[in-house]
Amino acid sequence: EPTYEPTPSSDSGPASLEPQPWPPTPPPMPPHTTAPVPAPEPVPFAPAPPEESATDAYSAPEWKVLEEDSAPKPAPVREFDAVAESVLDMPEEDGGTASPFAESVSHINEAVKLGRIQEAAEMAEQTVAQATAALGPQHQEVLKLRELTAYIAYLAGDALRSFHLSLDLAVLRHRLRDQRAAYGNVQSAAAAWRAVRDPLQGLHLGRDLIAVWADLAADVGPAADDLEQLEKARTRMTRLTERARALDGAPYAHGQ
Repeated sequence: EPTYEPTPSSDSGPASLEPQPWPPTPPPMPPHTTAPVPAPEPVPFAPAPPEESATDAYSAPEWKVLEEDSAPKPAPVREFDAVAESVLDMPEEDGGTASPFAESVSHINEAVKLGRIQEAAEMAEQTVAQATAALGPQHQEVLKLRELTAYIAYLAGDALRSFHLSLDLAVLRHRLRDQRAAYGNVQSAAAAWRAVRDPLQGLHLGRDLIAVWADLAADVGPAADDLEQLEKARTRMTRLTERARALDGAPYAHGQ
C-alpha cells in the first residue's frame, strides 16, 4: 500500500520524517500591541463675558428676552369694553355701602336686554344727571354711567351722540391719567364714527378723533401699543376724502 511522503520545501530545509498534525499548526503571531491614544490638546483659557449693562437694551441675554416675551399681557382694548365688563356691576362705595344708583342701572340694563332701547336711553340720561349732581362730574361712577349712555346711544343708532359722548370721556380720562379707560373711550368713539354714513361729516368727526387718538398714543399705554388701529383710522380718512370729492362732483350721489 503506497504511503504519503511530504515534499521538501526549498526555503524550510529538509522535511522531517516525523508524522505532522493535520491541519498544520499555524506559526505564532507577533504579540498584539495597542497604539497609544494621543493626549488631548490643552484648550486655551477664554475669559468670561463681561456682565450685561442694565442700560444697554441691545445686550439683553436670551433668557431675559424669553422671560419678557412670555409675560402675560393685558387684552387689547376695544369699543365699549368698559360697559360690558364694568358698568353692569356698579361698585360699592367705601364702607360697603351699595351705590345709590345701583337700582337705576339695573332697570337700564333690563330695558336693554329686552330691546327697549329708547326707554333705556331716557333712564340713562336721567341717572347721569342725578349722579353728576350728587357725586360730581369726574366721579368714577358718573364716568361709567356716561359710558353706558354712549353705548345705549350707539345701540339706538344715534352714532353722532355716541361719538361725542365717548370722545369727551376719552379727553377727560386722558387728563386724569387713566390711559386704558381713555383708550377704551377712543375705541368706542371710533366705532360710532364708522357708523356715520355721510363722508363729509365723517371727515369732520375723524379729524377730532385722530387728534385725540394721536395725543393719547404719544404717551405710554395701550394706545401706544396698538398703533395699527390708529393707522387704520387714518386710512379711512383717506377713503372718506376721496368719496367726499366724488360726491362734490356728483351732488345727487348717495352712499356712505
